[in-house]
Amino acid sequence: MTDYVIDVHDLCKSFGARRVVDGFTLQVAASEICGFLGANGSGKTTTIRLLCGLLVPDSGSGTCLGLDILREAPKIRQQIGYMTQRFSFYEDLTVVENLELVAGVYEMTDSGAAIDDIIARMGLGDYRSDLAGHLSGGWKQRLALAACVLHRPKLLLLDEPTAGVDVKARREFWDLIHDMAGEGLTVLVSTHYMDEAERCKRLVYLADGRIVVEGTADTLTRESGIVTFEATGEDVDSAARQLRHAPGVEAATVFGRVLHVASTERSGLEQAIHTYKGGALTWREVEPNLEDVFIHQLAAREQPK
Repeated sequence: MTDYVIDVHDLCKSFGARRVVDGFTLQVAASEICGFLGANGSGKTTTIRLLCGLLVPDSGSGTCLGLDILREAPKIRQQIGYMTQRFSFYEDLTVVENLELVAGVYEMTDSGAAIDDIIARMGLGDYRSDLAGHLSGGWKQRLALAACVLHRPKLLLLDEPTAGVDVKARREFWDLIHDMAGEGLTVLVSTHYMDEAERCKRLVYLADGRIVVEGTADTLTRESGIVTFEATGEDVDSAARQLRHAPGVEAATVFGRVLHVASTERSGLEQAIHTYKGGALTWREVEPNLEDVFIHQLAAREQPK
């Protein structure tokens, strides 16, 4: 019996001539929140579907919840919750009716009590008789999460669950995820939001169906080899336009009144800053952030081979 909730090796999946997942290997421990990052088309959704038995890999092996992903996929699906990016429940049914439908699919014997409990936990009490289609985006996401964990799964797979949801709703959603992880639920979540990525215990960056880098947020930024400087002063937008195309500069981005430049070549970056001709700017070196790391990884993958 594996000690990991997810333990897969060398998974491959192609659609026609295109290899979408290519030698994917991953282990995820119980109660861990593991974040999936990568550009669109990097293989995140396909990988999640392989793990929960919705797709069959062309090759490779492994277990999910101690069950073989090839031979025991139906049993795996009974013990996981899978939340897709798009709201996928019946908008012409009420909140309670949607949850009753899910309970019936899983043949739950204590459905009434379970539905009451999850409605209270998700804060849906004031909306239990409302049509799902009338809910705002944030409340739809809470309903979707409620439906995914109603049957008390051991593993929760989230595919960009907060896309299009406002900042407050995203924070509240993640608070719920952390509460459940603290109670033993294992979570694998794909996201494009860096603030969400920082809330994961471990991060995995995918490109072309392969893991490029993985580790904690602190480890990835510390070991990235990226040098970053910040500048404040007048006309940081003009400075960004010039430095973005300067030799030795990989990225130049403005955040409000602050210019952020990054590169893996310290000498080239410092030379570009030194020779910049423009308004007076005050520079200081800062630690790289996750966005620096993943933009660097994306740029490296896009370079001609």
